Formats: sequence, structure tokens, C-alpha cells
Amino acid sequence: MRKKSKLTYGVIGLGRFGMALAVTLAESDNDVIVMDREESSIREMRNYTDYAFVTNDLSMEALREAGIHNCDVVIVCIGEKVDVSVLTTMSVIEMGVPRVIAKALSPEQGAVLKKLGAEVVYPERDMALRLGRRLLSGNFLDYIPLDHSVQITQIRIPERMVGKTVEQIQLRRKYGLNIIAIESGSETTIEVQPDYQLKDGDIIVVIGKADNINTFEESL
Repeated sequence: MRKKSKLTYGVIGLGRFGMALAVTLAESDNDVIVMDREESSIREMRNYTDYAFVTNDLSMEALREAGIHNCDVVIVCIGEKVDVSVLTTMSVIEMGVPRVIAKALSPEQGAVLKKLGAEVVYPERDMALRLGRRLLSGNFLDYIPLDHSVQITQIRIPERMVGKTVEQIQLRRKYGLNIIAIESGSETTIEVQPDYQLKDGDIIVVIGKADNINTFEESL
């Protein structure tokens, strides 16, 4: 497979998570290698990539034949079968792939994968946490975790802030949060001025430590 300035990705396992991930990567004009035992899933993926392989064999030899060792990033999306997940992740790491990410369904599985040297993701848990935050708060619309301590969050302006300026609400001084954008109707402003007067329905996009965002949430 030719190497380009863009990254080459490998996705092993095409369940709901793996399929959605592979399609997203391929639609962004990246080279994507996918492997799965289900012919129907591979047939669907051939609409997005030429490198789609049906296989029941995830041995190192089979992974090499598919070109997994040429990838910059490989995501092992086999959360349900722990033994297969662990062995496949181990093989990919031993092949020298620069970045290996593995899906886990439990903390125990995640701990094993981390010890092997993989980054671990918990798609079901993370989606549940994300949905929970949106359900529990009428102000917090969505958030993007940047790491374990920092996140970007959309917040609908509460009634008590309507009519006040950005400077007056003092989010940075009180909570350590920085406003990086304001969504007002169909317009989004990224050059936020201190004298901007907040209106009913405005959404502010803030960046800051998760603990500080939680403190601000409690104040609402």
C-alpha cells in the first residue's frame, strides 16, 4: 500500500463501533484496512475502501498479509471476545504499529490491554456518560473530553446571565473557564469580546478542567 501524508488506519472487527469508525475514517479520504469474519460487513465496507478482508484467522501472518503492519494507527474493535482481543492487540503491537488502540468492555479487560501497551477506549461507557450528562442538565448540551482532566463543553446561558456581558459573568476568575465561542441563533462567534452582551438562547462554548466545569454546573 502506498504511503501518503495522510495516516493509514487499520480497523479489526466490524461490529457497530468498528463499522461506524471505519466508515468515518474512509469518508475522510484516508487509506483504511478493515478485517472481519462476516462477509456481509466486509461487502458493505468495500463501498468505502479497497482494503477489506474476510478472515477468521487473526494470526500475525494473516494480519501481515492484510497489510496491518503498514498502518500508522490500528484500532482493535473486538471487545466481546476477550481472549481474541488480547491476542490480536498483542500481535499488532509486536508488529511495530506506532499507535494501537483497543476497545474494552470492562475495566479488567482494559487493564490487560493497557499493560500490553495499547490505548484503551470504552465506547459504550463513554457514550452512556455523555448521554447522562445531557439528560441530567438542561444547560449542558454536549462535551468533548480532550484528556482525563480537560474538556470543551457547550452550555446554554441560564436566565440569570441574560443581559450581562462576558466580562461581567467572570467565568475565568470564578471558575477557571475560558469562553472560546458563542453560538447565537445561526451565527457562531469565535472572537469573543469582553463587552459582548449575552442574549436569551445563547450557547457558550468553554474550555477548562473537568472539575471546574462540574463546579460551574453545580452553581447553575
